[in-house]
Amino acid sequence: IVSDCSFVASLAVSALYERRFGRRLVTSIIYPRNSRKEPIYNPFGKYMVKLHINGVPRKIIIDDQLPLGRHGELLCSYSSNKNELWISLLEKAYMKVMGGYDFPGSNSNIDLHALTGWIPERVAIRNNEPDFNADALFDKLLTRLEKGDVLVTAATGELSDAEADRTGLVATHAYAVLDVRREQGLRLLKLKNPWSHLRWRGNYSELDKLHWTPQLQRLLNFDPNSAAMFDNGVFWIDYDSILKFFDVFYLNWNPKLFNYTFCLHQSWKTGLGPIKDAYNIGENPQFFLQVDQGGSGAVWILLTRHITQIEDFKENREYITVLVYRNNGKRVFYPNDPPPFIDGVRINSPHYLCKLVLNESSPRRYTLVVSQYEKMHTIFYTLRAYATCPISLGKIPNQYEHVKQTVTQQRSLYPTILQVSDGQWNGETAGGCGNHPNTHLNNPRYQVTLESGNNKNQLLLDLKGPKQYQVGLDIICVVASDPNAPGAFTKKHTGAFRSGFVVMPLEDVPAGTYDIVPSTFLPGQEGPFFLTVKSSCPFKLARLR
Repeated sequence: IVSDCSFVASLAVSALYERRFGRRLVTSIIYPRNSRKEPIYNPFGKYMVKLHINGVPRKIIIDDQLPLGRHGELLCSYSSNKNELWISLLEKAYMKVMGGYDFPGSNSNIDLHALTGWIPERVAIRNNEPDFNADALFDKLLTRLEKGDVLVTAATGELSDAEADRTGLVATHAYAVLDVRREQGLRLLKLKNPWSHLRWRGNYSELDKLHWTPQLQRLLNFDPNSAAMFDNGVFWIDYDSILKFFDVFYLNWNPKLFNYTFCLHQSWKTGLGPIKDAYNIGENPQFFLQVDQGGSGAVWILLTRHITQIEDFKENREYITVLVYRNNGKRVFYPNDPPPFIDGVRINSPHYLCKLVLNESSPRRYTLVVSQYEKMHTIFYTLRAYATCPISLGKIPNQYEHVKQTVTQQRSLYPTILQVSDGQWNGETAGGCGNHPNTHLNNPRYQVTLESGNNKNQLLLDLKGPKQYQVGLDIICVVASDPNAPGAFTKKHTGAFRSGFVVMPLEDVPAGTYDIVPSTFLPGQEGPFFLTVKSSCPFKLARLR
């Protein structure tokens, strides 16, 4: 028996939207249709359903055979109107995509996005966190639900057996939000249990004899005595009780609120970048977001990870997010330098949404970084931006076509890299930083020669060492083809020494010869290191010392 509460709750709020606003939503995705775009019965028993799966609309072909019990009863979701098939057909199409009626369960964000393409947002109820604004959340639900801008469900968290018996609520269960009202200074929500039975037993339930005044009953068109005679799963509940017993709101926003959208489909291979990006995000997928006009506005960025196997959905261990930096659309290498403008929370949902609110002083160009906690598998994903103003979105290109790396024990992170030497600080060569002039000159020294005919070369130096050491890099110009070029320099350093990893991007470097000195902060810190040199032009790399 299919008992996925989130899917049935999603159907409930979608059906209510169609009745309230007279616009087709989920009934418009079933084919065949008549001239009024209404789904019609097919005597041949075949139907097509359009679902939004893995970033694009897809057609799902099903028949009208439904699971039955031994006594002929339907073992799936169905309408109380015996002449309606659409609920059962939509569920069958969704179950087909998700691996069958042995469905592992979902949440309404995922289900409603698949059914409607509306933008999913997860709003956790965290009363003890300072950045959670319960009043603002209620006001948003009240105004936007009334306008038809959003579909809303709510879900409980873990409840003890005693709490469940006392409250009438089901633990980790989805409820459809049918209405939100503010009356007589009260904040109330009308919810429906998708099981069509079991209701809230607290304040403003049909059992509540204290709070239901005759005037409030008229305002909400609700008679507690009549409601008590038949349990259809629909109940009123006060907002304070929602905050106490519920865990999350799932909001799905109408994409027609935005005049502009931009979409990219990408993959992130397993071996690209470190497993954990706690110290290095330079090899993460990165994108520039360009806002093409000034003034106020909004840009929402939705990251959707593609689900390719049902086991992945059942045991979802992939935690993804989007980090937003005010970095003028340039590549970011350290997670917290510069500090992220929006530091995304890594969640194991296929969808992650972050929002940019723009004003007159906002930057017009941003860097977006896809991040994943403990990346173990290749992932496929869609990055989609919705905006109230013209935008463009693109992948930050890899400018470094040529790469060489020092390695230890004949091992390289890059299969085509030329081995130069054994990258190690050992004995005398563990000379420490420039604060120790007597030993600093003993550090390993490499020489790179840029073989180019221009002054617009891009160079990237990347040093990885033991995490317990603070490491850094110096680059010294030996000879430049044009010492007066804008990008010419005498000496540069990576700045503050960092634990185990530093990177130095250099732009518009003149052709010429440069020495590279990797070092630890203190002398005598021995261990291996990886020095990677990447360039936009051909170059030679050799060890001098």
